[in-house]
Amino acid sequence: MRSDCPISAVLDIFGDKWTLLVVRDIVINQRHKFNEFAAMGEGIPTNILADRLKRLVEYGIVEKRPYQQRPTRYEYHLTRKGEDLIPIIHDMIRWGLKHVPGTGASKGY
Repeated sequence: MRSDCPISAVLDIFGDKWTLLVVRDIVINQRHKFNEFAAMGEGIPTNILADRLKRLVEYGIVEKRPYQQRPTRYEYHLTRKGEDLIPIIHDMIRWGLKHVPGTGASKGY
């Protein structure tokens, strides 16, 4: 943690290009599987995706649940802690639609 500032602490978790987009895909696009996240329109590299999912699990924001055995494959779902991000994600979408020209058209927000 950089400091005891809450914004700084949140940036330690979400202050990169990809982490909130993974959460967005769970919340908005109902994606839960690794290959579904990998197919997101922003083109996240798979090594970065694996790292971000691992970090979200470590921080208790996302939990992984097995959905297939041999090989074991997982789905990712928000925990209660992660669900507290839902209004923030929606507020960010509203803010972007209002203040960033050209956003939302291709996503149908």
